[in-house]
Amino acid sequence: MTVPVPRLRLPGLIPREPNLETYWVRPGGVTAIRLDAGDEVTVIDRAGRQRAELTVLGRHGVDGASLGLRPGGPATALRSLASAQAQPGAGRDAILSVLVAADVDPTATTATELFGDWSPAGARETFSATEPVQVLVGAPARPMRVDEDAANPPSELVLEVRRTTVRPPTGRELPPPLADPVLDMRIDAATARSYEVKAGQYIQVLDIEGRQCSDFLAFHRHRLDEGLERGLDSTTTRYFMGNAYPQPGLFGKFYDQDAQPLVEVVRDTVGRHDTFGLACNAKYYEDFGYPGHVNCTDNFNRRLDEYAIAARKGWPALNLFYNTAFDDSNLLVFDEPWSRPGDYVLMRAMTDLICASSACPDDVDPSNAWVPTDIHVRVYDAERKFSMAISHRVTPESEPKLTKETAFHPRTSKLTRQFTEYRGYWLPTSFDNHGPLDEYWACRERAAVMDLSPLRKFEVLGPDAEALLQACVTRNIRKLSQGQVVYSAVCNETGGMIDDCTVFRLADNNFRFVGGDEYDGDWLRQQAERLGLDRVWVKHSTDQLHNIAVQGPASRDLLRELIWTPATQPAFTDLTWFRFAVGRLGDHDGVPLIVSRTGYSGELGYELWVHPKDGPALWDAVWEAGQPHGLLPLGLDALDILRIESGLVFAGYDFCDQTDPFEAGIGFTVPLKTKEDDFVGREALLSRKASPQRTLVGLELAGNEPAEHGDCVHVGRSQVGVITSATRSPVLRKNIALCRIAVQYADIGTEVEVGKLDGHRKRIPARVVRFPFYDPDKTRPRS
Repeated sequence: MTVPVPRLRLPGLIPREPNLETYWVRPGGVTAIRLDAGDEVTVIDRAGRQRAELTVLGRHGVDGASLGLRPGGPATALRSLASAQAQPGAGRDAILSVLVAADVDPTATTATELFGDWSPAGARETFSATEPVQVLVGAPARPMRVDEDAANPPSELVLEVRRTTVRPPTGRELPPPLADPVLDMRIDAATARSYEVKAGQYIQVLDIEGRQCSDFLAFHRHRLDEGLERGLDSTTTRYFMGNAYPQPGLFGKFYDQDAQPLVEVVRDTVGRHDTFGLACNAKYYEDFGYPGHVNCTDNFNRRLDEYAIAARKGWPALNLFYNTAFDDSNLLVFDEPWSRPGDYVLMRAMTDLICASSACPDDVDPSNAWVPTDIHVRVYDAERKFSMAISHRVTPESEPKLTKETAFHPRTSKLTRQFTEYRGYWLPTSFDNHGPLDEYWACRERAAVMDLSPLRKFEVLGPDAEALLQACVTRNIRKLSQGQVVYSAVCNETGGMIDDCTVFRLADNNFRFVGGDEYDGDWLRQQAERLGLDRVWVKHSTDQLHNIAVQGPASRDLLRELIWTPATQPAFTDLTWFRFAVGRLGDHDGVPLIVSRTGYSGELGYELWVHPKDGPALWDAVWEAGQPHGLLPLGLDALDILRIESGLVFAGYDFCDQTDPFEAGIGFTVPLKTKEDDFVGREALLSRKASPQRTLVGLELAGNEPAEHGDCVHVGRSQVGVITSATRSPVLRKNIALCRIAVQYADIGTEVEVGKLDGHRKRIPARVVRFPFYDPDKTRPRS
């Protein structure tokens, strides 16, 4: 018997089946696919309760019969796309052009409807084409009301196309341009091309097939005219940006050797590039045993000769998509690129430039995954505006998502330019004319407002909702009352923490799960399937629910006159710790909102949750009401000081999936004695609690030099712990840290040393102290 050989998993590059293609339909969006006779399309409602609309275009216009569909009603998603209120963009234009080419009026298009308000998660329907057709699949969407009883946020659809004829692995279609390009050119494999770009124009470098490097050069055009060659300088750039390579955001510029910015990185859908290596050159191949091998440096020299740019033996370049890193021994190592078909980097020219781009010819190592392919370059006019963004995938199989702005960005961006990319959103790190310390003291002494919209929200709905959450989080959800919030850990089978979260109970069968990681929703759906719970829906509602936190001793007085609640809900001033109410802003006609007495500061505080369209109105009302109370905006830097003082843990620093809740300092979220029901990780946690190895403690450090995340902690020569978070405490006037330490050294008063440099050449004395450091009995948030 032949034993099947496991296939290499390369999501996005090698399909599960040779003839399988996967597409996504975003909520409120439309996706077009072309089918040939015999091809099949399967429409999948991943999260459930999401309608789909299918419009089929054949030789004679709308022709659902070619796919075996009955005539339908209005195509609401397509008609919304064609309305004057729709956001312009290349995707919208592409869909509308398909309809125009078929001589179909977008405003009068019809569609066959699939699924419905109660379709189960994973529902699917499959159709076969009897002739060549274009299929347009829409996912109709309407805003989720914050105060509705059975919230049903719109969700994405998945399309699986199975071809009767397997398409060749090469010759992929280019993604549509981001706008009308002023330059649109292909760079054939193993070649390079030069081109000119004006100040303000945008340069898009696309990897067509995936896993293909492209070296990029840029020279200051005016300095060349003066006889001076000034091009991208990696050392200058790394020094000023503090990164191995620039990325979108504050530290996204590339400089020349005179410290003049030449380009700014606007978008990056890959996140792994190189600025340490040279463009491949003749010597590299000769030393490897391949004399005469075509190389990027010689290709560049030929292309740049017309601009009187001197030839070089090896060009320092921005090596786009080149996957390099330094290992633990500080060796520069490389592997296959992370880039997938259609991935790109978008840059803005800071001055007039002479540019050159290559499609690297390296086929003797993994640099191009062993098979060099083409690169494509597009240049867009300076009048066009593109959002600053980094791309994220929840899982390797997921559709990439670009960084977004929160509902409060129109207000916070007027107060600061200090933004960082945080979990797919732009958030302020600090505010101009204030800074972290000023913001910190406002929260400790008066009041502060912060944007926490990137928290991931999921509506968990249906008769099996309680059973699912009871099996997935460590807290006892059966004891959670309507109107109550509980903080919990979420663990895997080994007891390692997937995330921490809060769970809101809105009704008997309605819960809201709020965590930090977008993968939480996928994991909850996986557990529902594993447990056979088919009457529960997990719907991603982050885009329907943005939130600010108002924290500080004056927060209750500040909000007292702003929050109205009906008689069926608790009065705002009666809300106790970890309770919430559904209400409105101002009075019974105001913006609907949810107010919860929760926070991440260690102070009395509240969180206010609204639909994104109401975000500016909420911010304005809070801001105006806060002025008599000395309200300030608060960024991530100040928030970090507050939460460390208060002993509040942070994912990626104080815990990960190799850390159990006891080791993360939140063992109180695991009621092993009182929660009788089984939950994921219970058996492992019973064992871990019985035989603990590490625990989280507080440290006070001598002197004023702070510890940093990852610093080693020693007793003598042996390492006994690691710093997870650290800060200088303004209110305590002490140098403090959270440390995961061996239980043998966890007793209060134990003397340890924090290792700096290599851990031995410099040591900071420290001792184990009680934590939380600030208000350890939580009297302030309970007040």
